[in-house]
Amino acid sequence: MDMTLTAKIKIYPTAEQAEVLKATLSAYRQACNAVSVVIFDTKVLAQAKLHDMTYRLLRSNYALRSQMAQSVIKTVIARYRSLKSNGHEWTLVRFKKPEYDLVWNRDYSIVQGLFSVNTLEGRIKVPFEPKGMEQYFDGSWTFGTAKLVYKHNKFFLHIPMTKTIPTVDEHNIRQVVGVDVGVNFLAAAYDSQGKTTFFNGRKIKHMRAKYKRMRKTLQQKGTASARRKLKTIGQRENRWMTDVNHAVTKALVRQYGERTLFVLEDLTGIREKTERVRIHDRYETVSWAFYQFRQMLEYKARLHGSKVMVVAPHYTSLTCPKCGHTEKANRNKRTHTFCCRTCGYTSNDDRIGAMNLQRKGIEYIVEGTTQA
Repeated sequence: MDMTLTAKIKIYPTAEQAEVLKATLSAYRQACNAVSVVIFDTKVLAQAKLHDMTYRLLRSNYALRSQMAQSVIKTVIARYRSLKSNGHEWTLVRFKKPEYDLVWNRDYSIVQGLFSVNTLEGRIKVPFEPKGMEQYFDGSWTFGTAKLVYKHNKFFLHIPMTKTIPTVDEHNIRQVVGVDVGVNFLAAAYDSQGKTTFFNGRKIKHMRAKYKRMRKTLQQKGTASARRKLKTIGQRENRWMTDVNHAVTKALVRQYGERTLFVLEDLTGIREKTERVRIHDRYETVSWAFYQFRQMLEYKARLHGSKVMVVAPHYTSLTCPKCGHTEKANRNKRTHTFCCRTCGYTSNDDRIGAMNLQRKGIEYIVEGTTQA
């Protein structure tokens, strides 16, 4: 099965090269907006017709090279088709960000360990940071159409990379790990050896509360500068949250190794569960990027010869993993403890959730291998 990831690679142009890249990004954005006006007015989305209508304009008015002009037309068409497929009203699409789409082996390539990038002034070769990305440059990955991005005074290449990775068969699973995600513990993982690993989330919860207070203060001000600050804070919080998710999912995959089946609650169930919390805790809970966590664990598990499955979340924190008794009173949310009203088994409620998820994973493996 093919797997596609987007690698975000920082490049390091010289001061002179940086000016060339900025000029190229500016011309590309202006050209996209010019083509967008044509499409908005004519409603033409056929590439051949738009080429006849705009190609000479793009070459003469914006000094675009031939391949760049073709790329502009394709980029704008894709944006309008996305607008239509998502059911939005026909409206003028505006290109505001300094970005530039590059086709592999036409607009960019790797030459002697450097990225060769097409610009208004021809090809330039720029170094990049390969640390942590070495596996993507071993020749086994296929590079797709990249995006050159200028953000926070830095240049990045966002490159889709595709590789055929075999899916792990149930017969080859070595162990099952239940992963319960939450707030007080970002993740509680219970494995086939009966061991539990906790990833503490209290610092994360406090940090989210801090962002919440900052956001509330700025919203009350309501000034233009406050709105700009709100946007900056939101971006900073998202980057920080993404780093947290990367760290936890990376640690899980490294700890349990290949041929592991990770079992998570289904996203819908997680959303419902997190909305049934006190209003005071709701922001820190619901805003946790559960879906991003799942996506990251899925692709990292596949890269390491493991897999992820999701199951219905019903009663995972209310069912006793020892005797099977299910009752709401088994769990004390305030103290985050579980005590079975039938057999008396006691533990942390997140650990109970992970144990029940692990059990569901084992049942899935047994059922699949028995039927086979």
